[in-house]
Amino acid sequence: MNNMNIWQQLVEQTQLRWGEVLESTFVHIQLVFFSMIIATILAVTLGIVVTRVPWLKTIVLGGTGVLQTVPSLALLGFMIPIFGIGVNTAIAALFLYSLLPIMRNTYTGIKDVDSATIEAARGVGMTNMQILFKVELPLAIPVIMAGIRTAAVINVGNATLAAFIGAGGLGDFIFLGITRGIDGLILLGAIPATLLAIILETFFSSIERWTTPEGLK
Repeated sequence: MNNMNIWQQLVEQTQLRWGEVLESTFVHIQLVFFSMIIATILAVTLGIVVTRVPWLKTIVLGGTGVLQTVPSLALLGFMIPIFGIGVNTAIAALFLYSLLPIMRNTYTGIKDVDSATIEAARGVGMTNMQILFKVELPLAIPVIMAGIRTAAVINVGNATLAAFIGAGGLGDFIFLGITRGIDGLILLGAIPATLLAIILETFFSSIERWTTPEGLK
């Protein structure tokens, strides 16, 4: 099938399913949003804990690293007996895939804070908690945001697999296009997912630049 036919199919399918595309895009955004919120809270917390308890580094970062090696469809399959078929399983799987980049960047961002800066904070009488929230975390935010950006963009792609367990999203069109052999349907799901990933990449990159101190830009 030539490119012209593919694009003709895309136009035709868009006209027929425009409302469904908007609905599926909204579902896709929800899957990414809720999984990212939960992952960010837990991963940043664990990243902070690991900087305070060094012997946990291998266990926590190593364990989340192993999760990244599990194929997406296999992980969804493992989650089904626990959460059932549908949205909860998709969010749980996306949450697990989001942990490593956020946690690793939180750990790296805090550990990379200049020791002289920390000593200066101690010298003016700051407690460990004050140093964490007033010195370390503010300086680590650009690195943490880079981890969140990476996780969000990866999740947009992984969320398309939610269609295989009935969770909806833009993957529905991709799956339907594959089963029916209609390339236009595949593009109908792939193009909005790609645009969503680009928007998130741009958004988090802007926040990352905004939170980076002038001397480090």
